[in-house]
Amino acid sequence: MLIVYNFLQGVLLIAAFPLLLLILGRKKYRSRMGDRLGIGLGQKIAAINPGEKKIIWIHGLSVGEVTSALPLVKGIREEMDRACVVFSASTGTGMSIALEKIKPHVDLVIAAPLDLLPVVNKFIRLIRPDLFLLVETDFWPNWLHQLRHSAIPLVLVNGRISPSSFRRYRRFNFFFTPMFRSFALLSMQTESDAAQMRQLGVPPARVKTLGNLKYDTNLYRGNNDPENHPAPDPRIPATSMIWVCGSTHPGEEEIIITAFSRLLLTRTDIILILAPRDPGRRNEIRKLLTGQGMQSMRRSCPADPAAPILLLDTLGELAASYRLARVAFIGGSLVDLGGHNPLEAAAYGVPVLFGPHMDDFLEIARDLLECTGAVVVDSPAALEAAVRQILDDEAVHRRMSDAARNLVERNSGVIQNHLRELRFLLPAGSGNN
Repeated sequence: MLIVYNFLQGVLLIAAFPLLLLILGRKKYRSRMGDRLGIGLGQKIAAINPGEKKIIWIHGLSVGEVTSALPLVKGIREEMDRACVVFSASTGTGMSIALEKIKPHVDLVIAAPLDLLPVVNKFIRLIRPDLFLLVETDFWPNWLHQLRHSAIPLVLVNGRISPSSFRRYRRFNFFFTPMFRSFALLSMQTESDAAQMRQLGVPPARVKTLGNLKYDTNLYRGNNDPENHPAPDPRIPATSMIWVCGSTHPGEEEIIITAFSRLLLTRTDIILILAPRDPGRRNEIRKLLTGQGMQSMRRSCPADPAAPILLLDTLGELAASYRLARVAFIGGSLVDLGGHNPLEAAAYGVPVLFGPHMDDFLEIARDLLECTGAVVVDSPAALEAAVRQILDDEAVHRRMSDAARNLVERNSGVIQNHLRELRFLLPAGSGNN
């Protein structure tokens, strides 16, 4: 498989060479491409001077995976403080979050290698990890094969398989199964995920259900952690009822705006914090709001006058903003995009609303619905009615708030489950194999 993969990769690179030259001609891509080719990596490793420490390499694809990794990274730093931790991310937005959230707790944050055999070998040779952790997804044949070939234990943490991914894995079993078999341990979020891995041909002894890291998101946040004490926007009155709509996508903002405009007819104390999944859509959303006759202010522009809608067009503030919320809506769920993580709100005891498309968080969404910490909405009218009931009825708010918070607390301990397994897999003796 690898021979065919690398042959096709070579053909594609030759065919796309002129396009690659054009891309590298742009500064914003040139520096990032250099990082992903490993240029300067040797100096970065030398600067942190790992010495004889054990080296743990953790990788997260993008924003979601990096955010999922944060509680585990904090746990490793607190309980394996003699280890040297290197964290990598693939996307630009993932790197931004890693530099902001992960960097304070690790020795080095780097861009992930391109899955080219010489590049992957260079990264492995320079980092010399004793243990490699892959968060949730981002399976690359050369990368995983060369790590295994170098006798480095591989661990998949917070593993999950959506229905569409399982169909793809089964259809291309010849391609994916060898990669899954590279892992010494596949730590899956649910027993359903673990069963699907076994169906794909992974040896059962390597598959364990250790829970979802996202349930322990707040476990390693101390009282002095600024993530626990977000600074409210000074333009929002202290007595406001705040509705946070997080990680929204095109097609959802229209529904949210319609519901919010109706709520404003009877409630003047409500403030909407609208956080698009892509902050780069700020101008598009501002235009949409203006077209609907709605005034808004941007988080990135403190000079904007006070308005009933705060457009959260910054990175890294959404999770903390849920702490301020009276009710939350989780985006990517009214449109068929699999939804986003509802636990960021539930952990703060915030009643949760989401649409019918929560495929990427099926078990969590199911758990929240079963414990009455969440409600499914599928239209502007349903969204308006759900928000109104939570704002108007203190008993409903209290019931949903307690249910959501208690669910997160009952499922805590996931970090310790993972740390126990990592201690077992980390080779004994001195580091730098």
